[in-house]
Amino acid sequence: MTTHGRVVGSSPGDHGSLAIEVSRLAVVIARNGQLPVGAAEAAAEAGGRVLVLGSGTTTAATELGAPRAWVCETVGAAPAGLSLALVPLLRDVRLLVLPASADGRDFAPRLAAALDRPLLAVATRAELDDEGVTVVLSRLESRLDVEVRSLEPVVVTLLPGCRSPLPASSGEVVPVELDVAPGVDAERLEVIEPDPARMDLAEATRVVGAGAGLVAQHGDEKDVLDLLTRVAARLGATTGATRVLSDAGWVGHERQIGTTGVGIDPELYVAFGVAGASQHTGGLGAPRHVVSVNTDPSCPMTAMADLGLVTDARALLEELADRLGVRS
Repeated sequence: MTTHGRVVGSSPGDHGSLAIEVSRLAVVIARNGQLPVGAAEAAAEAGGRVLVLGSGTTTAATELGAPRAWVCETVGAAPAGLSLALVPLLRDVRLLVLPASADGRDFAPRLAAALDRPLLAVATRAELDDEGVTVVLSRLESRLDVEVRSLEPVVVTLLPGCRSPLPASSGEVVPVELDVAPGVDAERLEVIEPDPARMDLAEATRVVGAGAGLVAQHGDEKDVLDLLTRVAARLGATTGATRVLSDAGWVGHERQIGTTGVGIDPELYVAFGVAGASQHTGGLGAPRHVVSVNTDPSCPMTAMADLGLVTDARALLEELADRLGVRS
């Protein structure tokens, strides 16, 4: 259902403007109707109330399926001016939650500064009560949780994959308008698509994962993982790994998929030599397609796969590299 309204904010001191009267709210920036990773989790943490900014916002809000969404087309609005224009709209919201996506991480500090409130970045949980906000922050590459209590309103960035989204619903969509004042601000020259080989795992739509079965008993782990990265890049995918490889130092912790690593939710996940321990599969989200390459037809990873290839993972990787022309 779509309803109509007008909210105009021109300056932080414009207290005559309407405000969104909820205690907690997610702020999501869409691009051409596409939601960022973590948008559904941020909306759930905010109780299903969300403000969608950017382009194609009505389409994005409909896809998100939140119980209530405010949408505002802000194409061409510079970040500092936009954050100031949002102050009258958001001044009464005690907890603002942004997904820790690229746009969310960029915009959250500006919004916190404009509202003159603390920014609590990289959180896994944010709870609001009558007296204040309790936020759990992830530190030391997700090895440490720090609980923070604030008695004043806060802005939070939420790690993707740390909670379940709300069930989709056909909620209310409320269009609003903002007057963004011109001034000295950052100018966007170009939006560069991420390099699949280096992009954040949590934002990847295609992921190729490496497990112990890919590198075992050869002694050239770095070479094999480098080959996997090049094959994945040719397939438009980024690479991840199990905790075994991360603990051994063969990949960085930022490449570890799992409940103690990075949570992902790709369209496609291809697992090379991954047995499928619960710690690993617990971080996979709900991929639309899963391919498992493993010599064990009964391993959990193959059991959950749409396509299971019972063969040596390393041999198949080398054959795939030959066919794609990426062998060194």
